[in-house]
Amino acid sequence: MARAIERIERDIAMQKEAISAIARELHSAYVSYLTILGATLQKQLILASYHLCTQGYPENLLKISLNQRQQLQQGIRKLGQKAAEQLLHYLHGEEVEEIEEVEEIEEIEEVKEVEEVNEDEKHPESKTQNPKYLDPSNPIELAEWQQDLEEAIVETLKKLSHDANFLLQKAGILPKKLPEPILAAAAAASEASAEVMPGPPNLLNIVIEINNDQESEDSSMTQIITINLRLGEIEFADTTLLSGRKQIRNILVNLNKLGRDYQKKQRELKIAEAEAAWRASWFE
Repeated sequence: MARAIERIERDIAMQKEAISAIARELHSAYVSYLTILGATLQKQLILASYHLCTQGYPENLLKISLNQRQQLQQGIRKLGQKAAEQLLHYLHGEEVEEIEEVEEIEEIEEVKEVEEVNEDEKHPESKTQNPKYLDPSNPIELAEWQQDLEEAIVETLKKLSHDANFLLQKAGILPKKLPEPILAAAAAASEASAEVMPGPPNLLNIVIEINNDQESEDSSMTQIITINLRLGEIEFADTTLLSGRKQIRNILVNLNKLGRDYQKKQRELKIAEAEAAWRASWFE
């Protein structure tokens, strides 16, 4: 029985080495992927802002001064740059300092709540930690880290979209009052859909019904266009990014297989140890 336990332990040790190698490969793949994603999302944010301003609200763009347009464009670029930095910092469990434009947004209570979430992410218990803080040979911890990282990517895009829309609203491009719950629901439905949305990418184009008078049944249909960065559309715009995503998927397939084998061996070890313990305590 002792030899059987030793054999299983050797197998588990070899599996841990293989899983650690997968962890290094996965981390390296994400460094490459997030670097490309950061550059691509900046381009896509600028492109989406361009389409929104020139095709969605051309009259509003023409109303503001040259200086205001330049400030808006600079603010959009800064938001994209900081989001790109944030993506890489997630690998190290760090948070990027907010820029002036976003600090001004903090005056709105809703954005304050977003900032409170970001403050939570600064603490050591932040989910998106570097694998060096985890057990890279544990497939369960590694899978959880990967899932948390993917969630952080999506949340970064949501926050970037929100902050960009606020800048556009502040500049007088978007309406002063946006129906946040409706926009959030529409954005969530859009993200959940795998279909390519019609029109320019990374824009949310919806038509809502607005009551003209609380006591009146009269209502009007209003079209609203906002920034809505979607990971699928950003990846679709860059073949290198798509290739990086494919590489990550392939690594995860190997990780899942190793993980299943690892759990199977762990189960075998527990059974063998339990059998040995039973026999050690048994007497006639």
